[in-house]
Amino acid sequence: KALEGVGDLTAYALVMAFLRGDFRNSDAFVAFLGMDVHVRDSGTKTGKRKLTKKGDSEARRLLCCAAMAARRSKRWAGVYQAYLDRGLATTQALVILARKLVRIAFALMKNGTDYQPAPAS
Repeated sequence: KALEGVGDLTAYALVMAFLRGDFRNSDAFVAFLGMDVHVRDSGTKTGKRKLTKKGDSEARRLLCCAAMAARRSKRWAGVYQAYLDRGLATTQALVILARKLVRIAFALMKNGTDYQPAPAS
């Protein structure tokens, strides 16, 4: 819960999802939640990229809400703005931020450590 933007419900959803499987790395956990990107490329054709949405939809909703809350914090405001400055849409930037939060939460749960935020840049 010390992670910026993550409240009680989101923390419970992440812990319950973490306990449902034995994940080798954070990529597997992100994929389990359905927040991994499905790429549709073929030869020289570059297709759409979209979320697979294979996991729990409520957990994804909570994580997007957590990303919206985290983008207002000093720690994540610059990261969010950097994605917007690169030309990404607000939804794309929020999904990237949500995926970052998932990876941090996975590392905390896997290692059993407390969150030590880096200084805001």
